[in-house]
Amino acid sequence: MRTLFASLTALLVAANMAFADDPTAGDFDYYVLSLSWSPTWCAIEGDDRQSEQCRDDANFGWVLHGLWPQWEHGWPVYCRTGFRAPSRGATSAMADIMGTGGSAWHQWRKHGVCTGLDARDYFRLSRLAFETVIRPPVFRKLDRSVRLPASVIEDAFLSTNPALTPDMITITCRSGRIQEARICLTRDLEPRLCGQDVIQDCTAQKALFDPIR
Repeated sequence: MRTLFASLTALLVAANMAFADDPTAGDFDYYVLSLSWSPTWCAIEGDDRQSEQCRDDANFGWVLHGLWPQWEHGWPVYCRTGFRAPSRGATSAMADIMGTGGSAWHQWRKHGVCTGLDARDYFRLSRLAFETVIRPPVFRKLDRSVRLPASVIEDAFLSTNPALTPDMITITCRSGRIQEARICLTRDLEPRLCGQDVIQDCTAQKALFDPIR
C-alpha cells in the first residue's frame, strides 16, 4: 500500500509539473522535436477530417508535429505572451513541413508561446530543427503496409543521424501503429539526452507502418 501511495504521489507531482498554472514564457530546459508519420495520422484522424495533408497526392512522410519546450520533468503549455498571433500567411508557409497551416497555428498557440520567441522566430527555429534531423530515406521507398518492431524505426534514425544515441530519441505508437519519432535537442538545437518522462519507447513488436500515399 505504501508503494502504491508513493507511485500515485509521483504521478500527481509529474502531472502538476507538466501542466503548471500560468507558466512563464521562455522558462524551459530543452526542446523535443516531434516528427509525426503522416500516414498514421491520416489513418487515425486526418482522413475523417478530410485534411489536405491526407490527399492522395500529398506525399507526406515524416512531418513536423511540433517543437516543444520541455523541462527536465514536465513541460509548459499555453504560456502568456505579449507577442501577436501569427498571420494566416505565416502559418500557411509552414504547411510544406507541417502538413497544414492549421497545424502550425495550433503548435504556436500551445507550445510556441512558451518559447519566449515571437511567431516568426518560433517557426524559423522549428524549420531549422526539422532540417537538422535526417529522416531515413528508406521509409519513403515502402510500397505496402508492413508490421515491424518499433525499435526498427529508432534504429533507422540512429543510423542516419550518428550524433544521436538511443536515449536522445523515442518512438511512440498509437492504435497499434507507429506514430512519432521524438528527438531531444538543446536550446541551441544540439542533440541531448531526453528526460525520463520523454523516454517511453513503444515496445510493440508488430506495429503497423503504412507507406506514403
